[in-house]
Amino acid sequence: MASALERDRSKERARKKGGRKVRVLVGKPGLDGHDRGAKIIARALRDAGFEVIYTGLHQTPEMIVNAAVQEDVDAIGLSILSGAHNYLFPRVVELLKEKKMGKVVVFGGGIIPDDDIPGLRKKGVDRIFTPGTPLSEIVEYVNKRIRPRA
Repeated sequence: MASALERDRSKERARKKGGRKVRVLVGKPGLDGHDRGAKIIARALRDAGFEVIYTGLHQTPEMIVNAAVQEDVDAIGLSILSGAHNYLFPRVVELLKEKKMGKVVVFGGGIIPDDDIPGLRKKGVDRIFTPGTPLSEIVEYVNKRIRPRA
């Protein structure tokens, strides 16, 4: 577990130019009804100082992107266990581009076969986290990769 000093430093890094916190939407696309992992990720990011919006279960890509537009997010983290990642993740990327929000970083995780990861990356998903990834690695990724959009 991270020390208090490490958490404080992480929170400081979560604030970027102008003091605006990085805003991350955590979404559960599709019919997958298991959200414990998504909630754990959302809490870890919140505890690290990021502003987190959790959309809840059974969201369509359109619902996730509409929420991202309304909340003016900098990144979307998607969680899936159902096996529909090859359709749902790229669809979110596609819809973001249609809404002129192509600079929003999309990352994801869940039960995703290693063989599917290169295809998802080619379709615009920035990073995939598989089961067992330490929370600290996900927080570090968001700290280093995501910046507030202008």
